[in-house]
Amino acid sequence: MTDTSSIKEAVRERYSQAALRVGASCCGSASSSCGDPITSNLYADHETGALPEAAVMASLGCGNPTALAELKAGETVLDLGSGGGIDVLLSARRVGPTGKAYGLDMTDEMLALARENQRKAGASNVEFLKGEIEAIPLPDNSVDVIISNCVINLSGDKDRVLREAFRVLKPGGRFAVSDVVTRGKVPEQLRKDMLLWVGCIAGALEENDYRGKLAASGFEAIGIEPTRVYKVEDAREFLTGKGIDVDTMAKSVDGKFMSAFIRATKPKAATAACCAPGCCS
Repeated sequence: MTDTSSIKEAVRERYSQAALRVGASCCGSASSSCGDPITSNLYADHETGALPEAAVMASLGCGNPTALAELKAGETVLDLGSGGGIDVLLSARRVGPTGKAYGLDMTDEMLALARENQRKAGASNVEFLKGEIEAIPLPDNSVDVIISNCVINLSGDKDRVLREAFRVLKPGGRFAVSDVVTRGKVPEQLRKDMLLWVGCIAGALEENDYRGKLAASGFEAIGIEPTRVYKVEDAREFLTGKGIDVDTMAKSVDGKFMSAFIRATKPKAATAACCAPGCCS
């Protein structure tokens, strides 16, 4: 059985340390984007050019959900696991002064960094909240769009995360996240080693499991679009250092780990789930 509290503490420690290292130079800092096939080249220059450097350096994601979510002026957006705030600040630009961008994070150090980045960016339509993605501190039906950047895979209770996302979305609201997923069956030890490489402490879902969990939470119009497919060659140095015969494992791993953009919609006629005994006919 997965120890969700241990997972949560490991994630918290990792991101606390990442926030504290942000001031260091590239390739020795919180950013792992220097030549890293997972985190590099996710944002265009015109997106990051006006952002505080610390927001860019603290980005530890695997995609660019704000570019794919088709945000509209006046919408309310929530970023699950907002880190240093890069996707919140980009979202705030897209929704404009009549919209609102929330960032949710459980790590004090990341929240402090994000709020400083907000101050530097002069973003008045942004609010960073402390909390966990398994218990979102916002009311029911209050958000138009939920984004997230390679964070849901870190949760030890993904079903609860998706139920919470469904709860806070308005009817017709959109779930539009970047995440790491797997495709097909992978030997367990190889899966564990590859997930350690991409930084997924709790493990990524297989793409059909992800679809199933979204549907069970009430979502419809579910789609998973690969944005980066990882090859064993990308992880050769990491895996060789663990005493693994990379050439032997390549056939079992190549093309089975990917960053993907995951879309789903809350039905416009969505109602609260029936939970009380005997409440459903």
